[in-house]
Amino acid sequence: MLKTLKDFIFESKRVLVRCDFNVPLAQKGNILDDFRIRQTLPTIEYLIEKGARLLLMSHLGRPGGKVVESLRLTPIQNRLMEYLGVQVSKAPDCAGEEIEKWSREMQSGEILLLENLRFHKEEAENNEGFAKELAKLGDIYINDAFSVCHRNHASIVGIPKYLPSGAGFLLEKEIKVLSKIIENPITPLGAIFGGREGDFKAINKISEIANWILIGGLIKKGIEMKNIHLKYPSKIIEPIDNIDGKDIGPQTIGLFKEKISQAKTIFWSGPLGKIEEVEFQKGSEEIARAIIESGAFSVVGGGETVEFINKIGLTEKFNHVSTGGNAMLVFLAGEKLPGIEALKNGNRN
Repeated sequence: MLKTLKDFIFESKRVLVRCDFNVPLAQKGNILDDFRIRQTLPTIEYLIEKGARLLLMSHLGRPGGKVVESLRLTPIQNRLMEYLGVQVSKAPDCAGEEIEKWSREMQSGEILLLENLRFHKEEAENNEGFAKELAKLGDIYINDAFSVCHRNHASIVGIPKYLPSGAGFLLEKEIKVLSKIIENPITPLGAIFGGREGDFKAINKISEIANWILIGGLIKKGIEMKNIHLKYPSKIIEPIDNIDGKDIGPQTIGLFKEKISQAKTIFWSGPLGKIEEVEFQKGSEEIARAIIESGAFSVVGGGETVEFINKIGLTEKFNHVSTGGNAMLVFLAGEKLPGIEALKNGNRN
């Protein structure tokens, strides 16, 4: 059974929280989109309120197991202080005797942000010794990083072997909402898959329960080129026109909007055009607005899609915006996520 925040007493405990602060950065280190930071604030605020000594850890980018100055978590530290209105200290590293000593000297309500986990190659290697070093920093482990739960990394699957473990509010919510889509959706259920490449397992799994699935041009191309066998091809609705091969055309927008208007639940992953270029954003924006206008229970996910709906100011209009991209698709394909399984197994010890 998966434990959640309400199952623990946090007063004076060192609580090690795996967050996902892997946010897009501009060249000078400015945060372009802080959606993931905002999503984990309820967990952090709850733990402060309960008198925990809080140690936050995350990766940022792909430093490849070495220190990359531009990928230090200083911008995250500053943004957290803005939102929380309290001091957030930052450690020079994420493990070691000095950090362990620091963790033991912390007071209730204090927050320490550990440095980028991926500065150590042992993180991605799921090194047992590294997991033990991280576990020494806490009395309780909380995973609030759904978006990396598909990875077998030390901070995700290693630590729960050594500490009482549970899910934060964000992870709990992601599991609940995404489970509802695959186990008990309000029908008609429609799904939309765009982006550069498709997770065809997720498309097949959702097609078992969906009434229809709309796909973007690149997904269509991928199905044809890779000769993908789809379980329910009759449920797949393809684009019928396009603009320079980089966006869905007006006829497709009309067709897709008509289907969306009939849905009671809609899941959307991946933009329907080359949204980094303004002239090819129309299809994705029209579809986003159609989903909201439909009044259906709406779930959207995937890094590019979430960034885009944030940019056009529609995030709050969706019922659930998932922090996960690949993790979400793996979950919806009916596969077990190592990070979630680790929490369940760790709690048996």
